[in-house]
Amino acid sequence: MDDSAPRSEWVRACSRQELEQAGRTLFRAGPKQIVLFATPKGVRACNNRCPHEGYPLSEGTLDAECRLTCNWHNWKFDLEDGANLYGGDRLRTYPVALRGEDYWVDVADAPAALRQREALEHLRDAFADKEYDRIARDLVRLRRAGGALSDALAAAILWSHDRLEFGWTHAYAGAADWLALADEAGPDPERPLIAILEAMTYIAEDVLREPVFGYGDDVADYDEAAFLAAIEAQDEGRAMALVRGGFERGLGFADLEPALSRAALAHYIDFGHPLIYVVKCGRLIARLGAAVEKPLTLALVRGIAYAAREDLIPEFRGYAKALARFGKAPAKSLDDEALRRAGIGLALELVAAAGAAPPLDLYRSMLAAGAERLLTFDLGFDSRHDGPVADNASWLDVTHGITFANAVRRQGTKFPDLWPAGLLQLACHAGRNLGFTDRTQDLSRWAVKDADRFFEEEIAALFDHGIEEEIVAVHRLKTLLAAREEWRAGAAGKDGPLLLAAVHRYLHEPLKGRHPRRTARQAMAFVAREG
Repeated sequence: MDDSAPRSEWVRACSRQELEQAGRTLFRAGPKQIVLFATPKGVRACNNRCPHEGYPLSEGTLDAECRLTCNWHNWKFDLEDGANLYGGDRLRTYPVALRGEDYWVDVADAPAALRQREALEHLRDAFADKEYDRIARDLVRLRRAGGALSDALAAAILWSHDRLEFGWTHAYAGAADWLALADEAGPDPERPLIAILEAMTYIAEDVLREPVFGYGDDVADYDEAAFLAAIEAQDEGRAMALVRGGFERGLGFADLEPALSRAALAHYIDFGHPLIYVVKCGRLIARLGAAVEKPLTLALVRGIAYAAREDLIPEFRGYAKALARFGKAPAKSLDDEALRRAGIGLALELVAAAGAAPPLDLYRSMLAAGAERLLTFDLGFDSRHDGPVADNASWLDVTHGITFANAVRRQGTKFPDLWPAGLLQLACHAGRNLGFTDRTQDLSRWAVKDADRFFEEEIAALFDHGIEEEIVAVHRLKTLLAAREEWRAGAAGKDGPLLLAAVHRYLHEPLKGRHPRRTARQAMAFVAREG
């Protein structure tokens, strides 16, 4: 059967006399509730359930212009075509015919291909306004028409990639993880819906009311050295031209991934976000296909070009010297306990001195150090309001000891020349966070007895997280999945229980989302120093 061909399914609705007497009448056709109205423009039929929240339109108000108002929330529809006069969900209307003394209504659904296309069109409107409930409804309509929810996520990337002023964000990274959870949901119809809904809503948040920024039109012959030089010079236009030239030559993300990974680790950048984003970019492309490959890659390049280079500030200036010394001395074991008590300088020194050791051995130590920082984080830093800006630390900062570590292992395994930079940058992260820890806490209650059950229960909790701020919700997602991946890979070694306990504590301790008093005090102090 050709599901793309229109078909009809006429059913009797009511008699002409019945409609003339009542002015409106309701009837059922299977699961559908359909209401007929006698209007000045003729008889019109529509769904009885308002597409907003399902209240009965048979109780609505009809004016002389054939406009129907749902009296619960004042949504208004044109009964001629179902258009929503407030720009929300459309109202489905039905063809009506008078046959003898009876009105008949064609209740057939449109062809699946048309319904999928319409669902995506309506979804784009909902996405543009970041309407959470409406996005959910249109996703259900897309799936009910036989469409794939992943197609909606791919569409959201196409709608958003050129409206990100500074390139990749947590929203895209979270989308990769939500998509992974959607794919492993099994027969549960709710989990895939929630996963794509959460992913799309965060992307919508990041581009809400943003203009198109574009990526330019210049094209240059791709060369890895030239690309890395352009990123080093923070010349976004040149980097974009080279990447565009690579795509025109037939290269894909997999061909560019080595250079993107090297660019992401050329400096200690933004807590390791760019390397995390390289990993997530590859996963999204592998899952969603060629349509998102170029848009995602261009957004990633912009993000790397704009990222803050923290190794250039005094706190991390020892990084370059440590990188030059890495692996030059004979192999020696890394003192894990010393590393966990080390600030930035000592951490860099310890890792550089042990650089000739097997990379994965060093990595296990760095992952354990990151987990220890997470487990011992001092909640006072997330709640107090009387400290300097430099003490503005939160749980989200410390989680990168897990998520960045995960990216370092993955890309270091793929491209071994990245290990020195990745491991030393993990040392920067662990060293910096030492000052935000309290090792005197009683942490025994965070021990995890059953790892499989722990991950199962915490992932289930993600699907009803109740967190309003997308940035907070996505860190829980990313940290939990990164920890699960490291646990399953055995990457934590003997310190696996430490990793589990750290994530357990992070997921169940309070996190302060906004700091009004801290912000006010720091603003007053800052302006006072301006003179």
